[in-house]
Amino acid sequence: MTSPPPKVDGQALFEIFRRYLRDHNLPVTHQRAAIAQALFFADHHVSVGDIERVLRVRGVQVGKATIYRTLDLLREAGLVQEHDFGDGFKRYEPLAAQGHHEHLICTECGRVVEFSSERLERMKSLIAEEYGFRHHHHRLEIYGICRDCQLRDVVTLESQPRARR
Repeated sequence: MTSPPPKVDGQALFEIFRRYLRDHNLPVTHQRAAIAQALFFADHHVSVGDIERVLRVRGVQVGKATIYRTLDLLREAGLVQEHDFGDGFKRYEPLAAQGHHEHLICTECGRVVEFSSERLERMKSLIAEEYGFRHHHHRLEIYGICRDCQLRDVVTLESQPRARR
């Protein structure tokens, strides 16, 4: 069965980040808090540009260097994973407390869909066993065109005049 991965508890992750900063004698600044919250409460994988836009709307002034340094801290704390889907920029995802998941990436619009599959997990284990391989982690990214872009392309083609024969 294929299902969406478990939702992230943004508030719990934020509290863990605050504790991480305190444990490492780092200040919990307003800027770090705003960056972490923009990431933890987003409903998609966010880029640095996405974080900048969210903070601008909220009236928080933060430089790009501060965003990158905070993202480094979040990765070091084990709270965020960095993804490079090959579209020219990196995206960041808060790590769910439990549950591994995979990604479908639309090459037209850049949309990222998360999913998890018990069948896929079983297959992964069977393949590793068949080859005598002790598996410790994996990553699957499937690239293609999402349903919305496919529908948009069909509508665009249908609205164009047909060539005379």
